[in-house]
Amino acid sequence: MTESLVVPAALAGERVDRAVALLTGWSRAEVQVLIDDAAVLVDGRQVIKSRRLVEGDVVELLAEPEPVGFPHAQPIPVVVVSEDADVIVVDKPAGLIVHPGAGHPDGTLVNGLLERYPELADVGDPARPGIVHRLDANTSGLLAVARTQIAYDALVSALAARTVDRGYQALVWGTPESGSGLVDAPIGRSVRRPTRMAIREGGRQARTRYAVERSYDDPDVSLLQCTLETGRTHQIRVHLAAIHHPVVGDPAYGGIRSGVDIARPFLHAATLAFAHPVTGEPQRFASELPPDLVRVLDQLDG
Repeated sequence: MTESLVVPAALAGERVDRAVALLTGWSRAEVQVLIDDAAVLVDGRQVIKSRRLVEGDVVELLAEPEPVGFPHAQPIPVVVVSEDADVIVVDKPAGLIVHPGAGHPDGTLVNGLLERYPELADVGDPARPGIVHRLDANTSGLLAVARTQIAYDALVSALAARTVDRGYQALVWGTPESGSGLVDAPIGRSVRRPTRMAIREGGRQARTRYAVERSYDDPDVSLLQCTLETGRTHQIRVHLAAIHHPVVGDPAYGGIRSGVDIARPFLHAATLAFAHPVTGEPQRFASELPPDLVRVLDQLDG
């Protein structure tokens, strides 16, 4: 869907999340999820939920909200790398969705976390309790989860301040001309295909650094180390496709080609580092490539 709303005088000065909720009848929680997913634009630009509107602003809605409910506990296996009273670090397998949404009301990482840590229900967004950042369903690797509200607020602030280091391994088609580089291009929701993201004027600032770890000749692919300086939806996948090196196995952004046998995008959240949200002590974690991705590299080496 694409719908445009003009802000009336009566809503001038209101936050965008409250104004959209009043104009549409959706709940503020539903609207906030849309804003986080880059599906709400004001005068063609993405905004944060606290943005104050003025009369005559044009609010563009690129999607309808998913029903926001309260996830329940389920015995979903969760690989815990580290836990203390404030933070949990998990190693998410490919195929496991992080939190419930349209089409997948349960069976997610959040459902499994609630089974093991029921106190998470009171932390952060009730629709995705404890979750401060996400991984795509078919991306494997490390994810930090807040166990207390204090930790949640601190981790969200650290992510906004870009003091959380997130490193990925990605296999891409071709070899970048430079051995390392920075992709700095704004990302927003695609108007033509709202389930996908795109480089677009008015999108939110997005920066991805990459370095070539190894190149292969047959087929012509390269293993990259990628670091997020921002955390937009599908950021690495969109940025690498934009420089004509899409992630191998990625059906959404041009990564399906012959020559590599793989069932999902070759993208793994390999490292995660941050200051502990309560003690301030440095935390660093690493995750080895899972067997399906190791098998791909073994085939290339063979």
